[in-house]
Amino acid sequence: MADPRLDPPKSMPTYAVRAPLVRWLGEQAADAYDALGRYRVLDVGCGAKPYEPLFTPHAASYIGVDSVDNARAELKGSVEALPVDDGAFDVVLCSQVLEHCDDPSKAVSELCRVTAPGGRVLTSTHGVMAYHPSPTDYWRWTHAGLEKLFRDNGEWASVRVTPASGTTACLGMLLSMYLDLMFRRIGLGVAARPLVAAINTAAGAIDGRSTLLHEPGPGTLFANFHVVAEVAR
Repeated sequence: MADPRLDPPKSMPTYAVRAPLVRWLGEQAADAYDALGRYRVLDVGCGAKPYEPLFTPHAASYIGVDSVDNARAELKGSVEALPVDDGAFDVVLCSQVLEHCDDPSKAVSELCRVTAPGGRVLTSTHGVMAYHPSPTDYWRWTHAGLEKLFRDNGEWASVRVTPASGTTACLGMLLSMYLDLMFRRIGLGVAARPLVAAINTAAGAIDGRSTLLHEPGPGTLFANFHVVAEVAR
């Protein structure tokens, strides 16, 4: 069975986060290889390392670090205090971690510290999402807030922040999540799937027809953001 995190179905309530994330990471994995050759990856807050297969064809090594006991992680430590040397990795992945960390400024500073000159940090985190403590859930961002967070806490050659999907997809995600929850509570969880798939399909089509819905601007809402921060050489 395919891992739904690598092949998210449109019936997944968080499709607006998961599907763009997989596409983006796959593109970034290949782009980093074109720029850097075979590279060393650090996966911060790695969990079960769901995105490792996207990097394996291009990476010389792939090391996971987690703040909890995790058999899949080679190292144990928080994002604010990574147990690795300065500049030890060419690509540092930090996916859906910043919203849970105690000190985002320190976290970004650490991500920069452990990245080699000319390397890059790939981060994703929420703009809009329901409260989801695991075990904590502290932060949400705008695109401007994320850019400021990175620029204020690292020596970067460039910082690019892009929405994962559009405003309609974000609204569709919220509707889908609560529809799914409602159907599950009445014992009809499977019945929600075609409704969620229809919502995600329609939302993507609407967003695709207007740049105002998928580019940052007043009145927009985004479920997730992707950050590429390149370390100065």
